[in-house]
Amino acid sequence: MQVRISRKFAAATDIFAFELVHPDGAPLPAFSAGAHIDVTLPNGLVRQYSLCNDPLDTHRYVIAVLRDANSRGGSIAMHALEAGGLLEISEPKNHFPLHGEARHSLLLAGGIGVTPIMSMAETLSCAGASFEMHYCTRSAARTAFRDRLADARFAQSVHLYFDDAQDGGRLQLDALLARASRDTHLYVCGPSGFIAAAMEAAKAAGWDDANVHREFFAAAPAQGGAGAFQVKLSSTGRVIDVAPDVTVIAALAQAGVEVPTSCEQGVCGTCLTRVLSGEPDHRDVYLLDEEKSANDRFLPCCSRSKSPMLVLDL
Repeated sequence: MQVRISRKFAAATDIFAFELVHPDGAPLPAFSAGAHIDVTLPNGLVRQYSLCNDPLDTHRYVIAVLRDANSRGGSIAMHALEAGGLLEISEPKNHFPLHGEARHSLLLAGGIGVTPIMSMAETLSCAGASFEMHYCTRSAARTAFRDRLADARFAQSVHLYFDDAQDGGRLQLDALLARASRDTHLYVCGPSGFIAAAMEAAKAAGWDDANVHREFFAAAPAQGGAGAFQVKLSSTGRVIDVAPDVTVIAALAQAGVEVPTSCEQGVCGTCLTRVLSGEPDHRDVYLLDEEKSANDRFLPCCSRSKSPMLVLDL
């Protein structure tokens, strides 16, 4: 689907927001809070960006992109775009949805992880639902959408925390999550360390796993070695060698086997593949711990194998 960049504006230091509209002014496909789109960049890269506007908007999508010093080309390419240009995007997908049965929603955002959280706050506010949002950034200047969050609709529900604050006002996760409620749902998005800390605090407080939801923006560094192994295609019995420091996705592609990918960091789940035999070496941040323990799926963009061979449902 093609869209036009109708507006590009600074949302915070090193963060640009992009308003995307249909080239003909037609309505865009509907989306729900927590959804994202795949963006195909001019350099051929495909990156995922959460929609951070109100899902009631039918004429536009808004995404925000942090310029990452360690970018592999995605954020740099996005920041080079200008208003008026055209982009290819997917229809919205949602792996991080709100749960309507919650009597109260607790939204935690770290840095650029605020983007899906903003959409959730908009939805909950419009519905008159009970929620609170806690947003942590390095400084006020790096806090995206401060003007929107200062709106009276959010004033009683939104709490901001800056690492450089002189009063030492940091978010106390343990205290915030100390009381787990059966009818409260927790949503966390941000850097892997921020999410890990929130998940640990929730676990220590006895939160039900079914009430805890998270979405990563970057994978944690891979652990362990990168030895050689083989993958076998169940459909043909073909065996493909995966050399050290070559990803399964790359080995499959070299053999003419294409598997859809997007983030290539084990974050988005686009390349999720069934494992019929063998033990994966999970290196993603997409699957939950219990899903990894089942060893029946893995993400070949980043994960490897602990056994000499993996039999894949390909």
